Amino acid sequence: RKILEEMQIMMMMVLLLCSIIFITILYFQKQTTQKKSKTPASPPRFPLIGNLHQLGHHPHRSLCYLIHHYGPLMLLHFGRVPVLVVSSAVVARDVLKTHDLVFASRPRSKIYEKLLYDGRDVALAPYGEYWRQMKSVCVLHLLSNKMVRSFRDVREEEISLMMEKIRESGSSPMNLSKLLANLTNDVICRVALGKKYSGETDFKKLIERFTRLMGAFSVGTYVPWLAWIDWIRGLDGQLEKTGNDLDEFFERVVQDHVDGDGDRNDFVDVLLAIQRDKSVGFDIDRLSIKAIILDIFVAGSDTSYTLMEWAMTELLRHPECLNRLQEEVRTICKGKSSVSQEDVQDMNYLKAVIKEALRLHPPLPLMVPHESTQDVILRDYHIPAGTQVMINVWAIGREAATWGPDVEEFRPERHLDSSVDFRGQDFELIPFGAGRRICPAISFAAVLNEVVLANLVHRFDWRFPVESREDQTGVAESTGLAIHRMFPLYAIASSIT
Repeated sequence: RKILEEMQIMMMMVLLLCSIIFITILYFQKQTTQKKSKTPASPPRFPLIGNLHQLGHHPHRSLCYLIHHYGPLMLLHFGRVPVLVVSSAVVARDVLKTHDLVFASRPRSKIYEKLLYDGRDVALAPYGEYWRQMKSVCVLHLLSNKMVRSFRDVREEEISLMMEKIRESGSSPMNLSKLLANLTNDVICRVALGKKYSGETDFKKLIERFTRLMGAFSVGTYVPWLAWIDWIRGLDGQLEKTGNDLDEFFERVVQDHVDGDGDRNDFVDVLLAIQRDKSVGFDIDRLSIKAIILDIFVAGSDTSYTLMEWAMTELLRHPECLNRLQEEVRTICKGKSSVSQEDVQDMNYLKAVIKEALRLHPPLPLMVPHESTQDVILRDYHIPAGTQVMINVWAIGREAATWGPDVEEFRPERHLDSSVDFRGQDFELIPFGAGRRICPAISFAAVLNEVVLANLVHRFDWRFPVESREDQTGVAESTGLAIHRMFPLYAIASSIT
């Protein structure tokens, strides 16, 4: 009997070993077949998880390192999902212009499904008729140049309140990161929702939860048979609760507008009017209204605050750039107590500072992923339908062939004699994307960023606190979808009046 048991154990071990060998052979056969089918260069990967182990805490940096070995068009595998990584302006042009239609869709994700009304928003909706309709509503009715100008009073009032808070701080170090975050939050809230919610602790915590989860990684999205890990680590429960809490909040906001007097003219009012009057030729339901408002609120506040935080960080680290910007702003606005939207039109160095901040610190360094809807030949490589595409704009901003050998240096002067802009036509600088899926709120964000930065340097001189060493050391980045500073920016303001 003992001999029989030993034989059974031996047989099980042999079967297990044979299974492992068989799976390994199949895996390497598949890799060999893919290499023969003319696919982009790809680093070695593990069975089941693929290249997920190579992402690290800062994927934009990890992927930029890999291009030195595998080139600017690289094929990775995240679990079962093929992912094309684009890290040069030339290849980005091919994806976002030459083959724009093929790559115009978005991949599905458990995170998007739970937090963003299952792709009913604009940023993450799959390419198709619904997306085209919703984008037209945003472009023509919410984010047109006329609408951007109409919210001028809101911007000026909130900037004025921020400037007063700075003045009251005296010579004490202030948390400039928090100040800028509150400013953008208040502006977007008033423009989109009709009133400010920054004073509500529950709302702040809700948005913090949402932002953190949007940068989380869902194992089940890429390795379906390991989806239970998302449940074990609590991700599924957090997504469910945060999604429900967000929906309750925006439902309350929309209902308040429905029950109100109708005198306001914020984005919710505009969308409700379109729904009521059926003025766009198609129906907009309540769910779509909430999804669009969530999109605008989150994207508008997070990216603008991130840019301004990094711009002020770099200016403080480079006093000669700060002095030159102050000279330009104070010369153009001599005798004025504040800087207006009209004033910034002639501030070329200000625009150069913003471009340089976007080059070095794009708010979304990997952009929102694209997905191919059909097979396509890209630079002689066969790219099958269903391939995700990650465009590393952080790496594109550091191409020495485009920007010169000093790519790591903050030098706004490089933009003064250059026609390169960030509005989607120049693929060397695409922090807001390009092609069909370009961010429709570029004009809104650009005006806010320019006016805020100009006012900050017009009224105050700035310096780091004495104990700070940021002018001598690097600045740590946060993790997540949008890359902020790891730690808040503290600075001391001195009024010039």
